[in-house]
Amino acid sequence: MSGRELTLLTEGRIELLGRILRSSNATFLVQVSYGDDSGWAVYKPEAGERPLYDFEPGLYRRERAAYLLSEYLEWGIVPPTVIREDAPLGVGSLQWFIEGDEHEHYFTLYAEAPGTHAALAQIALFDCVANNTDRKSGHVLRDLDGHVWGIDHGLCFSADFKLRTVIWDFAGEPIPAPLLEDISQLAGSVPDDVAELLDDAEVAALQRRVQRLLREGVLPVDRTGMRYPWPLV
Repeated sequence: MSGRELTLLTEGRIELLGRILRSSNATFLVQVSYGDDSGWAVYKPEAGERPLYDFEPGLYRRERAAYLLSEYLEWGIVPPTVIREDAPLGVGSLQWFIEGDEHEHYFTLYAEAPGTHAALAQIALFDCVANNTDRKSGHVLRDLDGHVWGIDHGLCFSADFKLRTVIWDFAGEPIPAPLLEDISQLAGSVPDDVAELLDDAEVAALQRRVQRLLREGVLPVDRTGMRYPWPLV
């Protein structure tokens, strides 16, 4: 994506269009406008978060951290995401809205679009690095240009291992050498803009996860059969 999206997200006037239903936390579709340009975004205010026993308030920071991590790796998995203090319902994340076929999701892409498998396996690796606790099938989207995206990263980066995902079809497969080279940068240090959104234990755990992936060289296998989110889609 171009800088246009980030300009609209960071500088644009935010207008609430409506609430997105079936979301665990309050999530809104908004229009962002800057000059004569406008677009849609997904707004997740901290004020709309349900209290969780295992994540502190401020899940919007993790949404932003996931985007920054994706950008650091140059993988283009997470749509442009910013934090806005001046949003209508208070501080929260603002993520560029991905237009695509609403009937598509991970399960349909895996079964019907084998050309997406490399991108889906890359998302699986990203989720291992980020320790994604909630990779539902509906959190994988293909846009109108055919690019595959991952969304909804509020439950990532826990210091405790909490991986829960529907993407187990590539378990045990070798991680391509170029992707191992990409993540190797994280084994020794985490980018400052990502680290400042997490606590020290979470940063250290991210490095340990990467070190393990580098040692093993394969995508992990769920031997418990229980590491799935609910609902699946």
